[in-house]
Amino acid sequence: MVEASLDAKDLEIIKALMKDAKKSFTELSSELGIPRTTLQERFRRITARGVIKKIAAIPDYSKLGFPATAFLLVSFSPVMDISQRDLAAMIAQMEHVYEVHLISGQWDMLIKVRAPSTEDVGRLVIDNIRSIKNVAKTETCFVFHTAKEIP
Repeated sequence: MVEASLDAKDLEIIKALMKDAKKSFTELSSELGIPRTTLQERFRRITARGVIKKIAAIPDYSKLGFPATAFLLVSFSPVMDISQRDLAAMIAQMEHVYEVHLISGQWDMLIKVRAPSTEDVGRLVIDNIRSIKNVAKTETCFVFHTAKEIP
């Protein structure tokens, strides 16, 4: 559901920033047909209300030495006194872990990993994640190509 106080121009601004947030307010105002000062005020209002969480750089991970991307599916087992949320928070702190989601269906957790190599992903899975007593099983899916990725 769209927040009631957002109008079509606000949504257009958000969409343009999601596409390319490195553009200046001058470039964006010209592209969107909104005066620069109006655009800046709308941006300030949108961010102050928390609609835009943050503006961040999206690197080319392979150029940073992390060409291997994988998604890990994890099945939770309540053998120790730890909740799924606590397990997710613990895994989220591990090196090479970029996203952790609690999900519905056959699996309980979906984890996005970026690492220097498939071997590094394997070490993370075998030595770190599978060694946690609350992890019943895992499945690793390596990414061959990314056609679209939204931060």
